[in-house]
Amino acid sequence: MAIFQMDKDKLLELEPTTFANAGYTERNDLQRLLKPQIEIIAPDTLIISEEFGEWEASRRRIDLLGIDKNANLVVIELKRTEDGGHMELQAIRYAAMVSTLTFDAAVKAFELYLASTGVMSGAHEKILEFLDWEEPDEDHFAQDVRIILAAAEFSREITTSVLWLNDHGLDVKCIRLRPYKDGGRLLIDVQQVIPLPEAEAYQIRIREKKVVERAARTQDRDLTRYNVTAGAETYSNLPKRRAIYKVIRHLCDDGVAPEAIRDVLHWKGNALRSVDGELDAESFQKSFAAELIAQGNLPDIHRWFIAEDELIRANGKTFAVTKMWGTKTAESIDSLLERFPGHDISYEEDTT
Repeated sequence: MAIFQMDKDKLLELEPTTFANAGYTERNDLQRLLKPQIEIIAPDTLIISEEFGEWEASRRRIDLLGIDKNANLVVIELKRTEDGGHMELQAIRYAAMVSTLTFDAAVKAFELYLASTGVMSGAHEKILEFLDWEEPDEDHFAQDVRIILAAAEFSREITTSVLWLNDHGLDVKCIRLRPYKDGGRLLIDVQQVIPLPEAEAYQIRIREKKVVERAARTQDRDLTRYNVTAGAETYSNLPKRRAIYKVIRHLCDDGVAPEAIRDVLHWKGNALRSVDGELDAESFQKSFAAELIAQGNLPDIHRWFIAEDELIRANGKTFAVTKMWGTKTAESIDSLLERFPGHDISYEEDTT
């Protein structure tokens, strides 16, 4: 397709060009110009970091990292090349690596980003204001990672890969930034090519259907919260996943082997997943994500308690506890307390 200028006598085709020929680079030009106007390619997104790379043993950096209104992370990758290179594979790696970002870590990254622009305070408040939250909610922060790829063009390999990824539950958008010459000016035609705009009405209907289905499921969800006492500590008003985590963690800290806990919870085959070696959080997360991908699963490691202070290290392994318990939380806690008595653990429903 082409862009034409309308004259009274005829249509004048604008001359297509490339960013390289026009003398524009990815970081110094595209990235610099887009980040203060990110709504051009990513509406309702707050940029919290540029060249984000808060992980050891890797020099890889995310061009732009943002948060959307649903508190999901947004990985934005920019390329000035004519085919996009291998940006979809790169972005998937980044999405897996950043998926464990906590609210506090996001605030820290945003503080550094704001400082680079001359703003020395307000990161915490700006994120809360953007999300319309009164206080941080870790259980709803970064539950998903969206990917936005922006390039002058996309190869067939990229578009095929992105369509397949979206069909399997990921949220990847391809935005084409095609440059044209207009005399001494450089114009950019911005088009979303995946998902196709022509399918927008259909997609809205599908999303609305899913919203209704989620609302129906929510009515049946068990939203019970618990107070857990473990040793000298009492933890109040915990959501289900956090309550059973506290029980499992106290048992392990009190000498119970994670493998024995897993045996009790045999009905939940992935109650605790392990990686060989007593690893720090970053090393565990990389190994765990690679293992999930090798098994043909999505690298959805955010479904596990995998922060540095949440991992359980024992018997030469590092264990992560699942967050996904369905309706069997109380039943699972009862089974653990029955199998492992004498560890000074009790719990009750929070009625406040």
